[in-house]
Amino acid sequence: MRTATADGTTGLVGFARALRAAGVPAGPDRVAAFLAALDRLDPGLRRDVYWAGRLTLCGDPDDLERYDRVFAAYFDGERPPPGRTRPAVRPVRPPAVPCAVPGERPAEGSDGKPVATALASATEVLRHRDVAVLSATERDQLHRILAVFALDGEPRRSSRRRPARRGEVDPRRTVRELLRRGGEPAVLPRRARARRPRRVVLLLDVSGSMAPYADALLRFAHAAAHGSRGGPPTEVFTLGTRLTRVTREMARRDPDAALAAVGAAVPDWSGGTRLGETLRAFLDRWGARGTARGAVVVVLSDGWERGDPTLLAAQMRRLARLAHRVVWANPRKAAPGYAPLAAGMAAALPSVDAFVEGHSLGALERLAAVVRGADGA
Repeated sequence: MRTATADGTTGLVGFARALRAAGVPAGPDRVAAFLAALDRLDPGLRRDVYWAGRLTLCGDPDDLERYDRVFAAYFDGERPPPGRTRPAVRPVRPPAVPCAVPGERPAEGSDGKPVATALASATEVLRHRDVAVLSATERDQLHRILAVFALDGEPRRSSRRRPARRGEVDPRRTVRELLRRGGEPAVLPRRARARRPRRVVLLLDVSGSMAPYADALLRFAHAAAHGSRGGPPTEVFTLGTRLTRVTREMARRDPDAALAAVGAAVPDWSGGTRLGETLRAFLDRWGARGTARGAVVVVLSDGWERGDPTLLAAQMRRLARLAHRVVWANPRKAAPGYAPLAAGMAAALPSVDAFVEGHSLGALERLAAVVRGADGA
């Protein structure tokens, strides 16, 4: 029996974090079962890692497609191993590492580690790197992982009801069950209020100071617009010297085509920043009419403001009154010695419910967890 090394275990736990960011509820108990399964299998074999994770980390049939997509992205675009269950999606790239057969020694990388473990460790390193300094190869891997993200808002109780084990008695189902049994006593069917994700609204700063992060954040927004399940559609706006709604452009399935359409639609790309004025335009035209009401609003900006900071502070207070929660993700927050001393950031912070980083893949995973109402661990 082979036990994964510390680096390999960290990489495999990072894979579970990526699954959570994609909407698969891979909690600590499932991660523990995943690692325990690999203790009895071989963490260096793609086939073993794939099936150990699929059988322990997925709890619902709807999770299988997301699992296949995350696995293919996380392990460098590999094809899911064959088996009795057919993969839900076709990987977009040919296999980088062939599947091992029983009795065959696992392939090893240049550092002597089994390939599957080495790939997981390399992706774990990528999780913590600032996207502004990534190489072309690392950016390509980052794009594949961001493409499988999901951004569901914090759940709320709906007025609709669904069958449940506990809750109030469901009169209609009770009557139907009694009629079916000819009046004989039966277990009373019950119902409870359904829970639906809140709307998510993304406000992306596309000014010149945010240029190193704009591509990654827009791809994150594209995945959010396509990856939510069961909730209202995600709204996406860009902020600069003016406000631009790009939800329609983000509707394109292909991320590159969507980003090209956004680039053509945004007239103030890499320009200045007037956060107060653009936020006021958003609230006047969209927010007060329902887009921001009860929603989770995420501002992705470094907080640099060329306009009046008092105007930004006033508009942030308006936004906080309308939204269920306001989250601010600042890529500069991760810099050593950072303090929110910029006038715009200091003016906005009193109205912000959660202030998080946004500079890396790991930071965006934590941001997705905060939006869902989780602790982001």
